[in-house]
Amino acid sequence: MFKNARLYRLHEPFPLAAAALEERLAARRFRPCGPLETATLGWTPPFRDGPDEHGRLVHASSGCLLICARRQERLLPGSVVTEALEERVSEIEGNEVRTVGRSERRRLREGILAELLPRAFTRSRRILAYLDTVAGWLVVDAASDKVAEDLVSLLRETLDSLPATPPRPPGVPATRMTDWLKGGRGPQGFELGDACELRDPRDTQSVIRCRGQDLAGEEIATHLRAGKQAVQLALDWHERLAFVLGEDLALKRLRLADELLEGAEEQDEEDPLVRFEAGFTLLAGELRGLIEELAQVFELTDQGAQTAPRAEDQAAAGQTR
Repeated sequence: MFKNARLYRLHEPFPLAAAALEERLAARRFRPCGPLETATLGWTPPFRDGPDEHGRLVHASSGCLLICARRQERLLPGSVVTEALEERVSEIEGNEVRTVGRSERRRLREGILAELLPRAFTRSRRILAYLDTVAGWLVVDAASDKVAEDLVSLLRETLDSLPATPPRPPGVPATRMTDWLKGGRGPQGFELGDACELRDPRDTQSVIRCRGQDLAGEEIATHLRAGKQAVQLALDWHERLAFVLGEDLALKRLRLADELLEGAEEQDEEDPLVRFEAGFTLLAGELRGLIEELAQVFELTDQGAQTAPRAEDQAAAGQTR
């Protein structure tokens, strides 16, 4: 379900239960691009069973609220617009024997955009995320900061406020990950995987990417002695969840252990929605434990200064709003 996990610490207890959050998200439900719009962003159901976009916007499980944003954009390459503009300018200058000025070029460009946009193809992207109201984290399935910030900004606009920031550890994560590589082992509960990215802090263009590699071997040690640092590192958490940890504490290439997936599949539930929600419950539970241990390793436990409410208190808070 989630391939990535970008983390945002909630600095206050999240005040809304599922029903109240559903109501707020419905006010910003996704709509397709209009003829002259380059992009739209709104909320869409996390569970898709066909093309229907009118299902539930929030799925709740064990204090976690699953949501999904959808961004649609029109594909109109700048090179196409530039080529059409140059043809239009050449035609005017040739027929009227004059030079087209900057302001006129700008008006011509706007006119070309108005002509081409309605005929441009559209592309959509879904961004899953969930709010862990018990542990106090927002987790976004995004491979880049830009995509994650799109969802976080939309959520802030929808709720009017969302005190949440990426984790800021007191030390440098790359230094700690490099120490694990030098020692040939991860912290307690974490085993080194077989992939890493090493970078020279004095020359950011000097990068080594390794996959299928013995990270405790001499080849990696040679790069470390040359001064390179680990900025991405594959880890396995308690043989339950494998991932690649970045220097920004983002998780990529998430993969649940086969034993966990097989156990979920053995339930043999025919209802796709029930299977979807069971998969989310499994993933969110494992990520809650993983994030808790990462917070201890990187000393994030005091960040946010919040006391997470119990699930029953959270539900009561939502009913009294």
